[in-house]
Amino acid sequence: MQYRKFSADRIFTGYRLVEDQVLIIGSEGEVIDLVPSAEAGDSVQRLEGILVPGFVNCHCHLELSHMKGMIPEGTGLVDFVYRIVTGRHHTEAEIIQAISYAEEEMIQSGIVAVGDICNTALTLSQKKKGHLQYYNFIEASGWLPSIAEARFNRSLDLFKQFSELPGGMAATSIVPHAPYSVSKALWELLQAQYRNRVVSMHNQETAFEDEFFLHGTGDFNRMYKLMNIDNSHHRPSGLSSIRSCYSLLSNAASLILVHNTFMGENDADFVMEQAGRSGPLPYFCLCINANLYIEKALPPVAMLREKNAAIVLGTDSLASNWQLSIVEEINTLLENFPLLGLEEVLAWATINGAKALQMEGKLGSFEKGKNPGLVVLTEERGKFKSSILK
Repeated sequence: MQYRKFSADRIFTGYRLVEDQVLIIGSEGEVIDLVPSAEAGDSVQRLEGILVPGFVNCHCHLELSHMKGMIPEGTGLVDFVYRIVTGRHHTEAEIIQAISYAEEEMIQSGIVAVGDICNTALTLSQKKKGHLQYYNFIEASGWLPSIAEARFNRSLDLFKQFSELPGGMAATSIVPHAPYSVSKALWELLQAQYRNRVVSMHNQETAFEDEFFLHGTGDFNRMYKLMNIDNSHHRPSGLSSIRSCYSLLSNAASLILVHNTFMGENDADFVMEQAGRSGPLPYFCLCINANLYIEKALPPVAMLREKNAAIVLGTDSLASNWQLSIVEEINTLLENFPLLGLEEVLAWATINGAKALQMEGKLGSFEKGKNPGLVVLTEERGKFKSSILK
C-alpha cells in the first residue's frame, strides 16, 4: 500500500490541536495513523498552517442557491420567508446549474458532508454524482390543517426519491420546518416518521416566535396575512415555541435545532433536561452569518457553552448568506465572541457535525480507518482561509 505522510505547524485531530505529529494517509484517503514526528520516517510532506479534517455543514438549503443576492440584508424573518416563497420563478435549468456551482463552492472550501434541507427534488441529479456526503432532511410545512394530508403525502414521495441516493433511508428523514409552519394535524401525521432518526428543525430564529405561541401576537400574524393563510385555527399554548412542540419530537434519536438566535436560558435548560430523561440527543446548530444577514442578530453562544451544549455549524443558504463556507462561519464566530478558542470551534465544525449527522464512523476526525478529507487552514490578517488536499 502506498502511504502519504503530512506534517504541519499544528494538526487538529477532531478533538484537539497537536504539534510535532505526522498524519499517515492510505491510497484511498483513509487514516492509517497519527504518530510523533520522530517515528514517522522519511518522505513527510511539510504543510504551512493547520491540517484539519474536512468540515461538516449541518444546515444548508442547496436548492435555494439560485437566489444568491436576491433578498436584501436585514429584511427580518417574515419578509425574508415571504420573498423565498414568492421568489421561486427561475427555470429548472437555472436552479440546477446554481446547485452545481454551490456544491463546488462547498467542496473547494473544505466541506465534506452536508445536512441539506429538501423541499423539492431539484438537488437529486447533483447528489447522484456523489461528490459530497449528504444527510437529506425532507422538510414538511403547512400551517393550514386542511392541507396536512397533501403535504404529508408530498413529503413521503420525496422521501422515497431521496432514499435511493447513496446512504439510502439511513441518511434521509422527514422533518418539520418550524413550529410556526406546521399545523397540529400535520404534526400528528409526521410524528411516527421521527422514530430513531435524525430530525432537524428551525428554532427560535426571530424575537417574536415565542410571542406567537405564548400570546398569539407578533409579526407572524402579518406573515400569514401576506400569504393569504387563514390563521383562525391557532390557539396560543402559553409556552415558548420549542416547548410547544417538543413532546412531539420524542421519537427522534437526535435533534438538530437550527439557529436558536433568540433561545432563552430556560428553554436551553429544558431541552438539555429532556435529553437526560431519554429525550432526543440535542445538537444546537449555529448559522451566524445567516443570522446577521436576515436579522442582524447574534446567537447566544456564551449561554449555550455554559450549558455544555453540543454545538455544530451550518451555512444556511445562498439566499441568506454571502457564501457557503464553514471557514467563514468560524471567522465570524471568532470575531464576535473573543471567549471562543480555535480548538473548540474546530470541534464544532468537524467531529460534532459528524456525530449530529450520524457520520462519525467515517468523518470528523483523524482516527484510524476514517476517511474525513484533508483541509489546510492558514491565517492572514486575523482571518482563516482554507484549501483542500487531494
